[in-house]
Amino acid sequence: MEEMLLLDRRMQNLVLNYLPKGRALEDLVNFFSLFSDPTRLKIISALSISPMCVTDLARILCLNQTTISHQLKTLKVLGAVTTKRQGKIVFYQIADQKINEIILWGVEYLGY
Repeated sequence: MEEMLLLDRRMQNLVLNYLPKGRALEDLVNFFSLFSDPTRLKIISALSISPMCVTDLARILCLNQTTISHQLKTLKVLGAVTTKRQGKIVFYQIADQKINEIILWGVEYLGY
């Protein structure tokens, strides 16, 4: 026996059309993974204030440079940070202020 849904057909279709699919779903999952690691979240928050090099990030966040570099690589692959070279030093910055706004919305939502 087929189970009946309480939603009417129009609402079922609306829900099905609204659900992210394919590449959009994959991209959304990757985007929100930016915020799923404490180190990445700290790095994004710090870079929201000022562009920084790996050494400065490591000192400020009290983490080793290898950890910072690994997370920056992930953030760069996901398009969350960009780089600017000045001589031998590479500075990282968030790619778009909207990323910081999402963090701030989370803080506001949680009531902090």
